[in-house]
Amino acid sequence: MASGFPAEPPVGAGYVLNGFPAPGLRKTVRHITGHNLDGQSVFLSTDCGAHHRVMGEQQAVANILYSTKETPVDLNDEADLKYAAETEPGLHIHNGSVVRMIDFAPNVESPLHRAVSIDYGIVVEGEFKLILDSGEERIMRQGDISVQRATAHKWHNITGNGTMPGRMLWVLLDCKEVVVNGKVMEGFLGDLAKEYVGLEPQEGD
Repeated sequence: MASGFPAEPPVGAGYVLNGFPAPGLRKTVRHITGHNLDGQSVFLSTDCGAHHRVMGEQQAVANILYSTKETPVDLNDEADLKYAAETEPGLHIHNGSVVRMIDFAPNVESPLHRAVSIDYGIVVEGEFKLILDSGEERIMRQGDISVQRATAHKWHNITGNGTMPGRMLWVLLDCKEVVVNGKVMEGFLGDLAKEYVGLEPQEGD
């Protein structure tokens, strides 16, 4: 079994062309829409996302497809476009949202971690094992969805019995403090913290 994500990542950059750890997965395409001066809906851009980060020792690639800093989101004067283009978020954004896709190399298992947020996870390609800190686990296949309610967990890419890459998409939204039996559930990243070097927790305005 792979050992997780032990190495410090390079600074987030453009689409990863060399050393891609998940060969065989096609390049992700992102379409952003808006309005022209007549109020008609138009495509503003088509690209592969603005922030990419190689994770661990060439074990995964994270692609931030979009992020926002507030709820409701201000779409006027391209405020949201500017924020998303200029900001590579941490794990999640207080009062905001993060849409993150991760391409996993074969047999990679993430460190145990907890984000104090509500996270919608969708298997885009492949097969994954979702493992909770209680020891409970579930197999997720293409199209399956998890709703992580600030729970401690890890992911294991078991696509092709651990021989093929896999892809997952998450939408992370902020939540209020979570208290269980009088105890506050604290967020932690474990070894995954190395993947967010230089990325401070993001605060919405």
